[in-house]
Amino acid sequence: MDMQLLMIPLIMSVLYVWAQLNRDMIVSFWFGTRFKACYLPWVILGFNYIIGGSVINELIGNLVGHLYFFLMFRYPMDLGGRNFLSTPQFLYRWLPSRRGGVSGFGVPPASMRRAADQNGGGGRHNWGQGFRLGDQ
Repeated sequence: MDMQLLMIPLIMSVLYVWAQLNRDMIVSFWFGTRFKACYLPWVILGFNYIIGGSVINELIGNLVGHLYFFLMFRYPMDLGGRNFLSTPQFLYRWLPSRRGGVSGFGVPPASMRRAADQNGGGGRHNWGQGFRLGDQ
């Protein structure tokens, strides 16, 4: 296909799978246009066509995403077929799929918080009282 960079197809395929898993979620596009998430990959493809870009990368991403979604979710779950795509066991050994233990964005894990509390305030810098703007 003479594609030097596969970033756009990869993003579009992940977006397609997300859109299919969240079909009924309402999303917003430019200028407040609201529609269901299942249409988002196709809206992006159409928008790129309107602004004059090549839609080949977006189309390939949507097709790969559709193939993955069908083989991973539709065929095994809805049609009772065999699961063709599965994560290799060595990846589960190297990267276990633990649940919990995630503390959220910008929040240290619980073990780090306990150590910081024992150190007396977590080593934060005392910035002083500061001054309001406009005061002499």
